[in-house]
Amino acid sequence: MARYPSRFYNRRRGRIRKRTNIIPVLVIIVVAVVFIYGRHFLGNNKAETSAALANTNVENQTSSFVPVESTPEPKSHLELKLSEITPEGTCEPNPEVAQRIDEAMALIDTEPGRIVEVRDRLNQVLSMPMNKEQRTAIKRQLSELADIWLFSRTVFPQDRLCSSYDVKPGDLLSTIGEQHKVPWEILKEVNKIHSPELLKAGETIKVINGPFHVRIYCSTFTMDLYLQDTFIKSFPVGLGKPGRETPTGLWVVKPGGKMVLPPWTDPDTFKRYEAGDPDYPLGSRWIALEGTEGQAKGRLGFAIHGTTKPEQIGTAGSRGCIRLRDNDVILTYSLLMPGLSKVQVLE
Repeated sequence: MARYPSRFYNRRRGRIRKRTNIIPVLVIIVVAVVFIYGRHFLGNNKAETSAALANTNVENQTSSFVPVESTPEPKSHLELKLSEITPEGTCEPNPEVAQRIDEAMALIDTEPGRIVEVRDRLNQVLSMPMNKEQRTAIKRQLSELADIWLFSRTVFPQDRLCSSYDVKPGDLLSTIGEQHKVPWEILKEVNKIHSPELLKAGETIKVINGPFHVRIYCSTFTMDLYLQDTFIKSFPVGLGKPGRETPTGLWVVKPGGKMVLPPWTDPDTFKRYEAGDPDYPLGSRWIALEGTEGQAKGRLGFAIHGTTKPEQIGTAGSRGCIRLRDNDVILTYSLLMPGLSKVQVLE
C-alpha cells in the first residue's frame, strides 16, 4: 500500500482522513470556474454562430432559410432630419401645377382659338416651384404651341406678342424688323417672303414684337429661348471645357456681331480658317457677344455659333463659346437682335 502523510491517513479505515471536509470545497470551486468561463465561451460561440448564419444566408441565395422579421432599430435624430429633407421643386409633383396644366389643356381642347390665353397661363405656371418632370412637360407644350402662334402666318386676337402690319410705300423688311425689335430674317420666314425686295406696299404681314432673349444653364447644357418673357423653346448646347469655361453672367448680342460663315483665327495657334476650308470649325452662323455683368463683364471674343462637331453638343469641349447644332443656330440667328437681345449664362 502506498504511504501517505499521517495527517491524511486513517490507519484504522485505510482511507484518506478529512476527505469529507475538502471535497465540498473543491466542488464549489470547479462549479464556479465552469460557470464563469462557460458563459464567456457560450456567448462568443453564439455571436460567431449568428455571424456564420448571416454570411451563409447572403452567400447561398437559394437557401430555404427565412429570417425572422425583427423590429428595425430607431434612426438617430440626424438620420431622421436628413431623411425628411426634400429639395423644393425636385422630387414631388406640385398638385397646384398639375391642376393648372390640366385646366389649360382642357381649355385648348374645347376652344382652340384661345391658344394665346393657354400660352400665357402655362408660361405663368413656369414661375411656380415644381419637379423636373412637370417643368419639362410645360416647356414641351409651350414649344408645340409656339409652332402655331409664333412660327406661322396666323395672328391670334389679343396677342401682345404678334400682330398684323399693313406695309406702307417705302417700307423695307429690315426697317419693319427694327421697329418691332426683331431681325428681318424671322419676318421673312414667318411670312413666307422669298426675298425682302418682293415686299409690296398695301399687303398685310405678320410682325413679332420683340426682342428675343436666351438663358443658358451650364449644369444641364441647355439654352432656353424667350420672346420678351414668354418661353418658346429649348436647345442643347456645347460649352467651354475645363480651364476655358463659358463665363457666367449677362451678355448682350454685339451690334454688328452677327455674321454668316465668317473667317476665323484660332486664338491658340493663330491659324486662319475660311468658310471653304475642310476643317472650318464654326458652322454656318456666328453671333458675337459682349459681357455686361458678372464674370462676363468686359469680356470679348465669345459668341454663340454653330459647329462641325455636333457630337460635342451637350458637353464641355469649346474654348468658352456657346455651340449649337447647325439648324438651331440658324434659327437663333434669325431671332436675336443686336444691341437688344440678352444672353444670360447661369451655373
